[in-house]
Amino acid sequence: MTAWQAHTVVTDEYVDPAPVAALSAVLDSGAPSIGAGDPLPPLWHWAALARWPVSSSIGTDGHPARGSFLPPVELPRRMFAGGDVVLHEAVTIGSTVRRESRVVAVTPKNGRTGPLVVVDVEIRLYTGADTLAVVERQNLIYREAPKPGARIATPPAPAAAGRPLRRVAEWDWELRTDPTVLMRFSAATANSHRIHYDWPYATGVEGYPALVVHGPLMTLAMAETLRRERPQSTPARLRHRNLAPLFCAEPARIQRRDADVDLELAVRTGDGIDRTVEHTVLTAEFDHDGDRTHA
Repeated sequence: MTAWQAHTVVTDEYVDPAPVAALSAVLDSGAPSIGAGDPLPPLWHWAALARWPVSSSIGTDGHPARGSFLPPVELPRRMFAGGDVVLHEAVTIGSTVRRESRVVAVTPKNGRTGPLVVVDVEIRLYTGADTLAVVERQNLIYREAPKPGARIATPPAPAAAGRPLRRVAEWDWELRTDPTVLMRFSAATANSHRIHYDWPYATGVEGYPALVVHGPLMTLAMAETLRRERPQSTPARLRHRNLAPLFCAEPARIQRRDADVDLELAVRTGDGIDRTVEHTVLTAEFDHDGDRTHA
């Protein structure tokens, strides 16, 4: 860590319609199709601008080895903890943007389960006219390995999820997953973390009881719910935080929360009465006209 230095990576990147179509197929929310010339929905740059590192750079957990762009944190378990996205301007599918990425903070902490390190990454997207379009801050957490003795469980054979997002009522959607949904989302977003598709690794090495649903999948599912419920409004800011893991095939709902903010959604499991667990929360902020701010 003492030798590592944060640096800015600047790249010009094509907002490719192909991964946009792939993500649309995975979510299968019933929204109208989009393509070249259309505005990219909020957070969909996670697929449209996904980065595929060369195979020789991949570490044991499926992520690129640390020590270059990301700091060489020695704690082995990584999770996507949340972030904050400010949407200044629309990004057009089929256009070229400039991406500037930089690690802006590395913070060691002591959590309930032991030492951890929080790594904050800032990403800025500029349109072809050098106009700032998106400012994103991602929070990554690194934790200790689970205690020895984890047993590799026998994977169940869950039924096919079918459509992952299904509207039950206003601001109430089912979120359904199966191994195929997780694999296809991993491919659409270039996410090679093995906890999402490798059952023996997820259960026997990282100590989870099952395959783990991606934090970004839960967040994008909530953003898609927001887009379907309020199709005429684009948020100015989206803040999201992951509170607890959701496991493959675990029944979940996306529901509106009661909170003193513009709009808040949560991925929930449980009976909705006294056994409810919130896994991920998304807060959407709008300007006074119900659309994005240009401040």
